[in-house]
Amino acid sequence: MKFNALVPELSVSNISESKKFYLEILGFHLEYERVDDKFAFLSLGESQIMLEEINGSWDTGELIYPLGRGINFQIDIEDVEKLAAALKRHGIKLFREMMENHYESDNEVFVKKEILVQDPDGYLLRFSQSMNPSGGSLYKGDWHVRNEK
Repeated sequence: MKFNALVPELSVSNISESKKFYLEILGFHLEYERVDDKFAFLSLGESQIMLEEINGSWDTGELIYPLGRGINFQIDIEDVEKLAAALKRHGIKLFREMMENHYESDNEVFVKKEILVQDPDGYLLRFSQSMNPSGGSLYKGDWHVRNEK
């Protein structure tokens, strides 16, 4: 297994509950775990994340719900609608309903279909599906001019 250059490790209140959410509902794959340490390394496509039950090792302050305030993790997936349906089937409320966003970068526009959901500890997860052909930008040139016509 190849490790990404950046792999977030989330402190969670209950490793079993978090694993169930990430594996059974979101569709992550368990790469490996250290059961005695209450640690799990997960992947979904090319995304990787580590979960470890709160044990005091990494605490820089009081951990109160929702954890991860001020951050969201963008996770690229192939089918946002399928994931949204799975969350609904499990009675999990979305933090933000499905939307289509246009992100500009160097005269290119990337179109993403996205949903946001909180995990059991309140970490904000943004699942994103590229709506552009081949994952590249949809428009080149001056996007504002193209959309005003």
